[in-house]
Amino acid sequence: MIAVQGLFEAHLTVSSLDRALPFYRDTLGLAVARVMRERGVAFFWLGAPGDSMLGLWETGTGPQRMSLHVAFAASLEQVLEAPSKLMEAGITPLDFDGRAATEPVVFGWMPAASVFFRDPDGNLLEYIAMLAGDPKPALGAVPWSEWRRAEL
Repeated sequence: MIAVQGLFEAHLTVSSLDRALPFYRDTLGLAVARVMRERGVAFFWLGAPGDSMLGLWETGTGPQRMSLHVAFAASLEQVLEAPSKLMEAGITPLDFDGRAATEPVVFGWMPAASVFFRDPDGNLLEYIAMLAGDPKPALGAVPWSEWRRAEL
């Protein structure tokens, strides 16, 4: 299977991004990586950009269903191999939208390559590797093959 190099990201739910952003940014001094208000999420770099990340997901005050996940840092080579290795183990690799995938997805704003999957209890897990080069936020989240075409 894929060798985990460390914990890349963790996620927390918050009742209000407007209240949480200043606390994590100003009080704790975390660097904002990206805020996506339309999705109700904010990401903060922990340490240097690309080292690790904290995601905050706005849920409001009601008992809404929220699926969070843990991301494991891995080498790019292993993230590229992850879909086939997961399938060999009887695990369905997933894209960013939770659909079965045969290749990693790339988050252009970071940039990072990623493969999602679920554990036996349904918890969402991820292998992720930061990519060299400049971010391309306009691309959004795209399959690895599309990212490679954009790089050429």
